[in-house]
Amino acid sequence: MTPSDGYLLDNRQDEAGQRFDAFATLFDPTTFRHLEALGIGPGWRCWEVGAGGTSVVSWLAGKVGPAGEVVATDIDTSRIVAAARPPVEVRVHDVGVEEPPGEGFDLVHARLVLVHVPDRERALRSMIQALRPGGRLLVEDADPALQPLICPDEYGPEQRLANRLRQGFRKLLAERGADLSYGRKLPRLLREAGLSEVEADAYFPVTSPACTALEAATVRQVRDRLVTAGLATDEDIDQHLANVEAGGMDLATAPMISVWGRKD
Repeated sequence: MTPSDGYLLDNRQDEAGQRFDAFATLFDPTTFRHLEALGIGPGWRCWEVGAGGTSVVSWLAGKVGPAGEVVATDIDTSRIVAAARPPVEVRVHDVGVEEPPGEGFDLVHARLVLVHVPDRERALRSMIQALRPGGRLLVEDADPALQPLICPDEYGPEQRLANRLRQGFRKLLAERGADLSYGRKLPRLLREAGLSEVEADAYFPVTSPACTALEAATVRQVRDRLVTAGLATDEDIDQHLANVEAGGMDLATAPMISVWGRKD
């Protein structure tokens, strides 16, 4: 999979930076809480899979310090090259196709990545292979099928339009191989892969300025594909963006399910 064919949300588009900023605001506190609980500290070797932006990579670098290592990989590293200084190494890498970029990692983490990877089974196997015995895996992924609405409170025409466009977006994702119910499967998949001490929780933002920013950037990013596929008109999208920017809607995200376990 190249950055421009299978993956619907190309990191090279201008809106990608806005999306990464929104993801950081929405999900970094949850991610950092889990990483802290796993005991991350000085000297740890970490692999950040599908890093996308720099917020998690930079946080990890601060935790592991000069004696540690953070290998940050993505199919498109254009948004993370700014973090490429010790202890961070940035590599172009496709987790669903290539061998791991090393072994003996204390921590492997992926957030909102595997749901988009066609060969998720191979990707997960690769991530576990890269861990040392006793190493920790943290996988955080969306489950859009668990809560498919951008406006759970669908009380008016603005909300109905928003949910119709969200349905179109989910259709585009599924056509490109995304598993829209992947998040809920992760606890079982980690146990079946032989990890121990498997636990999970979920975070479900219902409304916030970051949710609004994320929706506006996402719709702008996939606008042409929605129209080309006949899933929306330009008038639909213009109206929805105006509704979003008016600030009167409660815009949610799909639940992010965080799952962690230990390699024996």
